[in-house]
Amino acid sequence: MRFKVLSVLVLLALSASNLWAQDKKVEFSGHLQNLNTLWIQDVSSEWYTTGSIYNRLNLKWYPNERWTFSASARNVANYGQLIYNYYPLYSDLLVQDDGFVDLTGTIARDSSYILYSNLDRLNLKFTKGKFEATVGRQRINWGINMVWNPNDIFNTFNFYDFDYVERPGCDAIRLQYYTGYASGYQIAFKMDADNEITAAGMYSFNQWNYDFQVLGGVMTSDVVLGAGWSGYIKNAGFTGEASYFRDKDNFADTTGIFVASIGGSYTFRNSLMVNASILYNSDGTTGKAGYGSSFIVLQDVSPKSFSPARASLMGQLSYPITPLIQADLSGIVNPYDGSFFIGPSVTFSLTDNIGLLLTSQIFAGETGTEFGGYGQLYYLRLKWSF
Repeated sequence: MRFKVLSVLVLLALSASNLWAQDKKVEFSGHLQNLNTLWIQDVSSEWYTTGSIYNRLNLKWYPNERWTFSASARNVANYGQLIYNYYPLYSDLLVQDDGFVDLTGTIARDSSYILYSNLDRLNLKFTKGKFEATVGRQRINWGINMVWNPNDIFNTFNFYDFDYVERPGCDAIRLQYYTGYASGYQIAFKMDADNEITAAGMYSFNQWNYDFQVLGGVMTSDVVLGAGWSGYIKNAGFTGEASYFRDKDNFADTTGIFVASIGGSYTFRNSLMVNASILYNSDGTTGKAGYGSSFIVLQDVSPKSFSPARASLMGQLSYPITPLIQADLSGIVNPYDGSFFIGPSVTFSLTDNIGLLLTSQIFAGETGTEFGGYGQLYYLRLKWSF
């Protein structure tokens, strides 16, 4: 049964400071930020602006050496023309909770603003020796590569949603047993808002100075088998992961979907970091791959649908201009329809806990292509961490 828990969010915000003062076994952190966005879908048409005030609260309580309670809340106020022009569709998408338990609630909304809260972590972990068990909303990250993670069947994230660095969680039970520093077993069971089940096991091990993993199970309507690796070729990082999905109810009548990504990274002596990845999806199209929606950042993503294209290419450069200024440039190309994405950004460390980010997301391509029709988005973010 799904239900609202706004009272839990309020309690978390009000009691965290008291808990910290009373019990040093409690850790409390978070951040407060303001993000301004300008969306230019077509230079000759109307430009849209929107703002977001975002507060995050993280609470961890260690009652003893074996138990850990974790809770994290997101409190967000979105306002501006984007809300107004796409109300109520945009607002409904923002408060959509995909978990089995609905931990997202609207506090107030109108045609030009929405204020909502979300618990994306709420779990209890038990640890004894090499064994761990975690129950509740948590992030189960089985991915390896930086951009596309076919092995990440529990918590797939959207690369374009750059502002949600913690990534969403899921309502799950996870059991872990470590046999070494980079080896062990995991079993996880997740149920979502549609009562669909994802359940799988993974074995990880180290061989030839590489970390390997193999997994198998069920992801909603599909049987899934996957594998991945992480290591180095000389001084360059080399990672990869692949998964095969096949409809469990029509197993004999389908051919399945194979998704794989391979990545490499290298850091030069001058601290310039280069990263490149390629994605292959056997179910992707070699024609125009338009999404048919103007909300690319909010779209649901699964390991089977990182891109509608048969293949995608990604490149990224990162360079510290000074110890306090970081510049990044990323790009993704659909080699079949010629559309592309460019994401330049500059981060300024103003103080030890205050940062300023200037970034943009530029989508280009003909009508009907993967990145055509989205236009350009420009962002300015001021963030204070505590």
